[in-house]
Amino acid sequence: MLTVDFDRLGVRPGSRLLDLGSGPGRHAFEAFRRGAHVVCADLLEADLRQALGTLGAMAEAGQAPAAARFGAVRADALRLPFPDGAFDHVVVSEVFEHIPDDARAMREVARVLRPGGSAAVSVPRWFPEQVCWALSDDYHGNPGGHVRIYRAADLRAKLEATGLRVVGTSHAHALHAPYWWLKCACGVRNESAFLPRQYHRLLVWDIVRPNPALRRLERGLNPLLGKSFVAYLAA
Repeated sequence: MLTVDFDRLGVRPGSRLLDLGSGPGRHAFEAFRRGAHVVCADLLEADLRQALGTLGAMAEAGQAPAAARFGAVRADALRLPFPDGAFDHVVVSEVFEHIPDDARAMREVARVLRPGGSAAVSVPRWFPEQVCWALSDDYHGNPGGHVRIYRAADLRAKLEATGLRVVGTSHAHALHAPYWWLKCACGVRNESAFLPRQYHRLLVWDIVRPNPALRRLERGLNPLLGKSFVAYLAA
């Protein structure tokens, strides 16, 4: 399930791409499939091991061009261990809302992105996130949880303060917003709650076997209910 549109990001074979806060690597997989040289960066070693395992399996199965390369680095977004201009593209998906000093992390993204490069940043959208916070303290009030809710204009201003230019925006995952509202209403840690469990089955089914009708419905709802706000940037 991708949040970022890789066509808009401009990823090509041989591009150097950093997936910052990669988690298990969902965006790294798509970049690798397109022939990019991918680096996953995250604080959680377990997620990095999972990402490397999947990328290795993709390489063995021939699901990426033979010239594509991949790696992983345990890294703090506030002090990235890369030289200036090291990457052609940077993806930062659902990360900045977890970082108290987000402005510093954004400056690091701008630093490691080469002149003329591109980046994609996604964060939870203001309205769906407000509903989640109102319904449940457990949703955000835990170590490593969300520390802020962004308005699009505020995020744009912070990103452009680094010298990057916002060249486009979009919304994604409208069908996921009601799921999280149900989770928050029934208890974020309550795995036995009937309604969110059934809704989750629908989402998983749509990921495994994408349904054309649901895809059209989500595209229509994204401008209104998209769970994620995505900004595309140029250096």
